[in-house]
Amino acid sequence: MAILKIARMGHPVLKGRAEDVADPTTSEVQKLISDMRETMADAGGVGLAAPQVHVPLRLVIFQIPATRLHQDPEEREEPVEQVLINPVIQPCSEDLEVGWEGCLSVPELRGAVPRHTRIHYQGLDEKGALIDREAYGFHARVVQHECDHLEGILYPMRMTNLTSLHYTSEMRFNAETFSVSEDS
Repeated sequence: MAILKIARMGHPVLKGRAEDVADPTTSEVQKLISDMRETMADAGGVGLAAPQVHVPLRLVIFQIPATRLHQDPEEREEPVEQVLINPVIQPCSEDLEVGWEGCLSVPELRGAVPRHTRIHYQGLDEKGALIDREAYGFHARVVQHECDHLEGILYPMRMTNLTSLHYTSEMRFNAETFSVSEDS
């Protein structure tokens, strides 16, 4: 396994549409997944897309801790750890929620981004098995954010008000400005 270099905003690999993964079970794809997991953990992220590590393929990984899932108090939901290959996302409603996002490719910045509150997504896992799932809340936000990378979209491009784009080191000075739910 290896820690990969993360592309930052402005790099050409982050600007284009990524290519489909032909066979998720190849040794090259499996190594990429392993390296992406290690890179994401090292960087402290909750998600990572292949274009962020200079590989223009339609592959994302994410980890949603149980504490960030909206749960029914009667049910204990396990953390979501997912490899998603060739994903397709569809909103389940037109409802949007604005939440704070950051990105490993846009270091030290946070911005308020509107996202669909509930989505349906499909794709393949690292073994080539079909994933067919609904997500809401933080889970839905992370999937949308990571899959945007596959289309050459970074979160500032989704922002409707760029005055909410801030350096994380400066956010503490205006806590009342940041009443939007803390989502990333």
